[in-house]
Amino acid sequence: MNFSDYDFIIQPGWQNSGPLHWQSQWQPQLLARRVQHQNPALWDEPELNAWLDALHQQIIASDKPVVIIAHSLGCITLAHYAQRYGQPEVSRIHGALLVAPADVERAQAPLQLHSFRPIPQRALPFPSRIIASTDDPYCEHQRAEQFARWWGGALISLGSAGHINVDSGYTQWEAGLNQLQTLLNDIDNI
Repeated sequence: MNFSDYDFIIQPGWQNSGPLHWQSQWQPQLLARRVQHQNPALWDEPELNAWLDALHQQIIASDKPVVIIAHSLGCITLAHYAQRYGQPEVSRIHGALLVAPADVERAQAPLQLHSFRPIPQRALPFPSRIIASTDDPYCEHQRAEQFARWWGGALISLGSAGHINVDSGYTQWEAGLNQLQTLLNDIDNI
């Protein structure tokens, strides 16, 4: 499979992904569309229903099979989307790369993230790869393992990689593009 066979949708996490973030770096390379909010304040004060609606708008605008590239709270958003929406919306999604999912149920989770509780435990109806770190301050590795079991995705541990964002040195992140290619290969083999 080729990258041009898909519509890639970038689903950033809380506070969006800045220009140096790997998601922003990948966007022009993949000709990806990015989830946007009519009210930019929703990046800082997220509300689950508004985030689901913004993701939905990008999915239904797609002409090709969709692959979601989510980071942090964006991973939890996609899990909610798959649980809430049925056919034909979810059937448009052919795969998801879920990087550094945020544990919104952890004791120290900011109040702004509570509308994303509880985290869906239903298997995703499309192939997924969950990329996690052993020292992510927003999700213990055991929780990432649990998410992978719930969602039915392959778990890839990067070891000590923080939140897999700019602060932990992930900007262009070529190895992540390799993970995306592996996901596309998985989709092709279904």
